[in-house]
Amino acid sequence: MCSIVIMMFFAILGGYVLTSVLFFKYPNFIHKRKQLKFKCRHISHRGGAGENYENTMIAFQRALELGTDMLELDCHITRDGHVVVSHDHNLMRSTGSDSDISQLNYNDMPLLKPELPLDFDPGKTFVGSGKPEERRFTLLEDVFKKFPEVPINIDIKVDNDLLIKKVSNLITKYNREEYTVWGNFNDIVTRKCYAENPRVNLLFSMRQVVYLVLLMYSGLLPFVPLKETHLEVFLPSIYLSRRKTNPNAAFLPFHSFLARTVDCLLMKKSLFEHLSKRGIQTYLWVLNDDDEFRKAFELGATGVMTDYPSRLKRFLMENPQYQ
Repeated sequence: MCSIVIMMFFAILGGYVLTSVLFFKYPNFIHKRKQLKFKCRHISHRGGAGENYENTMIAFQRALELGTDMLELDCHITRDGHVVVSHDHNLMRSTGSDSDISQLNYNDMPLLKPELPLDFDPGKTFVGSGKPEERRFTLLEDVFKKFPEVPINIDIKVDNDLLIKKVSNLITKYNREEYTVWGNFNDIVTRKCYAENPRVNLLFSMRQVVYLVLLMYSGLLPFVPLKETHLEVFLPSIYLSRRKTNPNAAFLPFHSFLARTVDCLLMKKSLFEHLSKRGIQTYLWVLNDDDEFRKAFELGATGVMTDYPSRLKRFLMENPQYQ
């Protein structure tokens, strides 16, 4: 009796494994492929923070002149209810003023500093022309007006219901549901975004990334529907190399062991291929040199997010196999 039970157990287990492997390789037997309006290889992080004043209209314009496929930007809300494009809530790093955006009216916001440190290129600083018109914070609505059909990736930086509502209203006003991706690593924020407007393309939150990994290694991923359309994650191995050159870098709050673990578990070409077959795009960030670009595309990433749009453009031109 015991041997029969054991045989049945292994037969069921074997059947489950074979079925999981089959549907992992051919997910469209179960899931209808998501049909997105765009596919992005070249993504300009904050408009290209290494080549222009980050998150400004001049940065977005120049990135598009270089041929970028997508603009990545961040949003906050001012005291008088304007949705402003900025990565930081507190303006000390970017302007030298120890002020929070939520405590300022839009017209009272200071200019960006003439020289800005790069969060993802430790020790490097962008030095621009210093012209006031290039250092002004821009409104999300103005970006939508100027670039009506350009794919835009929006990081909702804070858990603020009014901010989410206003961004959703702007997306709807300018008919941008199919050309916009939004969300945040914070699962609460991302859930609120989806509840507010499920027609907009959605990022995986950090919690959902962990869930994705658990599904993959349990064999359940092929059977589970996913509402998200974009997996956007960092490439851990590059953070290890940057830590060697700048061990005190502020954007490296985690230990090397954690980075190696994430690199081992998540950076899988088979996973990215599975997601691609389901119509889910994968973007790796923030990559700034040829070795990093090459590794991302070799892993099967759909696109690369960079601070240096001209570098990525040159790389893609010199390596057409990745275009």
